[in-house]
Amino acid sequence: MARLAVLSYHTSPLAQPGTGDGGGMNVYVRELSSALARLGHEVDVYTRRDNTQVRDMEFVEPGFRVHHVTAGPATPLDRDELTEYVGEFTDTVKTLFRCSGTPDAIHANYWLSGLTGHRLKHELNIPLIMTFHTLERVKADTFEGESDDRAFQEAAIVACADAVLASCDVEAAQFVRLYNAEPSRVHVVPLGVEHAFFSPGYRPQARRALGLDPDATMLLFVGRLQELKGADLALETLIELRQRGRRAMLAIVGGPSGPDGKSTLENLHRRVAEAGVIDQVTFVAPQAHQLLSSWMRAADVTLVPSRAESFGLVALESSACGTLVVASDVGGLSTLIDDGVTGYLVGERDVSRWADVVELALDADSATALSNAAVLGARLYTWRRAAESLAALIDQLASESLVRC
Repeated sequence: MARLAVLSYHTSPLAQPGTGDGGGMNVYVRELSSALARLGHEVDVYTRRDNTQVRDMEFVEPGFRVHHVTAGPATPLDRDELTEYVGEFTDTVKTLFRCSGTPDAIHANYWLSGLTGHRLKHELNIPLIMTFHTLERVKADTFEGESDDRAFQEAAIVACADAVLASCDVEAAQFVRLYNAEPSRVHVVPLGVEHAFFSPGYRPQARRALGLDPDATMLLFVGRLQELKGADLALETLIELRQRGRRAMLAIVGGPSGPDGKSTLENLHRRVAEAGVIDQVTFVAPQAHQLLSSWMRAADVTLVPSRAESFGLVALESSACGTLVVASDVGGLSTLIDDGVTGYLVGERDVSRWADVVELALDADSATALSNAAVLGARLYTWRRAAESLAALIDQLASESLVRC
């Protein structure tokens, strides 16, 4: 059995998704680590300490531990500030390796963790497996870039990583096209769903449990409130549907994230007031991951209007609940949703078009068939399957020479 060191520098797998930098990556690290531990592997996750209340090490479950590493002040930091303490984080993780034993492989998550993983790979001769979650050049290609330095660092990590994990074929192609990755080192390992939580249920009961209008058409948006995720388009879709005479409401589940998070939330509140839909829009604080299923079961349609998305975990989890998804035709969403079969994809950001597709999704004659197909399609995605793929990759890397810069 393997010993795996998982680097999650900028956000902890124990943090609440939907707040700060917490999102799908938190779920990914936690669920994948848990699945690996249940297969008998030893998994240690290393994350930066962002408050003084957490212990140095948390035992999550047998074989799965989270280490809080002091690097910079024990407070939440903006991503621009985080780069300053990567070196300190790396030094401490290296010391911890020496105390507990060198792992069989490093799995770094996000480019900041990749900086640590890249250095430790060379200093300790450990295979580096890399999951980026988001890519700077993809964001620049589809929305707007963050920094040239980040893209440069990502390219250096891709060139030296022994394996790069992609969540789907679209993301794998992006590594090759935008980062000149060696195709043989790019491995597609889809994310999973915790089907014990995300499964079909009775919509009227979910509405009653959440105190929601049992008769209105309910739209749902789940995600961090930042421009990239497109909550503004979800809101405009609701406004358009109400202007067409449909009795509809929208629940927005999530909190502000990133440098534009606060302004995104303020703009949403301003637009709600301007459009006179205060009573039809509910802003919901980020929910514990397993509680999101109640919101998904309560909804008629889940909107995923992201401008870029490497995979789209919310879309998959909603599908597993049997709630139809209307999503942007970008990134992993384009492979996750079978347009017209398990949900709908929209290739433009025109509000009228989004409202048209939502009304199509609500059509009673086809909604049941699409919902059933979505549930069956989501059944193919499990965290155990993802963990088995990663474990097999670690075994493969153990018999190969390390890639050199």
